[in-house]
Amino acid sequence: MSQKIEGKISFINHDKQYAMIDYEEGNKKKTVRVSIDDKTQKQMKEKNLIKKIHHFMIGDVVSFVVKLSDRGDRMVAVGTEFLYNNALDVLINKSFLNNKFIGYLKIADDKYFVKEIDSYLFFPVPFSPWQLLPTNEELNEQVNFSLENVAKKEKIFATLFDNKYIPEFEQAVKLFKTKTPVEATVFKVTPHAIHLNIVGNKIQAKIPFEEATLVGNKINVLITYLGKSKIAVEKIV
Repeated sequence: MSQKIEGKISFINHDKQYAMIDYEEGNKKKTVRVSIDDKTQKQMKEKNLIKKIHHFMIGDVVSFVVKLSDRGDRMVAVGTEFLYNNALDVLINKSFLNNKFIGYLKIADDKYFVKEIDSYLFFPVPFSPWQLLPTNEELNEQVNFSLENVAKKEKIFATLFDNKYIPEFEQAVKLFKTKTPVEATVFKVTPHAIHLNIVGNKIQAKIPFEEATLVGNKINVLITYLGKSKIAVEKIV
């Protein structure tokens, strides 16, 4: 492969999963397109063309190779690897002092992002399976958020301050905090686990398999852990 050159990402289309890289060659400013979808990056990693998959942002300084596209109609960037992003470093350093930021909620390819108001950097916003998703009216509105997993830049994400959950989750929170036993209903039995409805059929968990357990059986359990996307229970003997 040709020698890599450096450039900076100046534009990202999150819907179509591509970015534009500005770079200089022979004292001339040029721009080249690069695909940033997960499938392309995974293929690059499998071919050892990049070391790891990265969530690209505006301002990323990257190294890459320019080549003719497979269709032969334009030049494209391949083997694109993240080097650094000064704007991202500034936000990470700020998060250690005051992890509260303002941004705009966006959606692209059925995934949610928040666009930081000053840097224009996009951060993915994962939602709990028990969370109420934003309405169309809430998109593009200002939100407060914090940055999480800042130790690993390629896996950094945002958490919104104002989160809304389904009523069943709120009930599960009360049961967990008060250590109240729950009469759970078995809805599936596999060779390795018994799957339970804890609160209605919205909050579900599992316990180790036991002989003679049938779908529809009632089992008393205690919620031992409840996070935003994970629950653990144990059988009360």
